[in-house]
Amino acid sequence: MDSLRMKVSEIEKEEITRALRESNWVMARAARTLGITERIIGYKIRKYGIRKGAAETGMAESTREVFNSK
Repeated sequence: MDSLRMKVSEIEKEEITRALRESNWVMARAARTLGITERIIGYKIRKYGIRKGAAETGMAESTREVFNSK
């Protein structure tokens, strides 16, 4: 059975990915949607390894593509 901390992390990752997709990968807009700062969303993207291409296929990898895809 997964721990509560793992479940919360998974939900957080899914919500950040959803917000990024809906905002066309504009971090400031996604952060505003979630009610967090750009700094926090940047931290969470790195923490969870969210990438633009990988997130659309459901895989998490390095975040360099997210920041270089602008």
